[in-house]
Amino acid sequence: MAILIVEDEKKLVDILKRALKAERYSVDAAYDGEEGLAKAIKNNYSLIILDILLPKKDGFAVCRELRARHIHTPIIMLTARGGTDDRVAGLDAGADDYLIKPFGITELFARIRAVLRRRKTTDATIAKIADLLMDKRKHEVTRAGKVVILTPKEYKLLDVLLSNPGEAVTRRKLIDHAWGPEFKEANNELNVHINYLRTKIGKGRKKPLIYTVRGVGFVLKE
Repeated sequence: MAILIVEDEKKLVDILKRALKAERYSVDAAYDGEEGLAKAIKNNYSLIILDILLPKKDGFAVCRELRARHIHTPIIMLTARGGTDDRVAGLDAGADDYLIKPFGITELFARIRAVLRRRKTTDATIAKIADLLMDKRKHEVTRAGKVVILTPKEYKLLDVLLSNPGEAVTRRKLIDHAWGPEFKEANNELNVHINYLRTKIGKGRKKPLIYTVRGVGFVLKE
């Protein structure tokens, strides 16, 4: 499980890194708001620990932009500002929880567990890799916050690939999901639709997300 810490106090970052790694979390760090935003958009984190008073871009702005881009990664805000107005502002910006400095590591772990439990239901309806997001509740796909219009079959193919990120998905499994188990491919229909899908979600990008696995099928990966 990967966690991003966005905090400009390097000593605090080092303490949190050691504590989180001891609990077998994978940890990444950013030391200003712009770097944190870029990493949160590019990578698929399970949780973000976000300070408010950051260089370049404050935590409120980072949180608002992530939510505007339909990135629903759980966010716990860390701050020395304990006023009610600040807590309300953080939650209104889209944060899931708010922790006031100084705090104990055990309390942070408890907050992390609580936030992840609350997000389990949401996670079942949201699939994400890099800045590509599928909201199954809305039946909507976005890339970097921009809606990608897919046909029903393209959507079904992407659904299977997103459900198995980094894994080679067989041609038969993809065909069964998009066309049904009785369908017999005659004109390379799968390749045609995968190419359309690859073009739509990769428009304007140097690197694709969908790769061919020869003799097997396709894989979705960064």
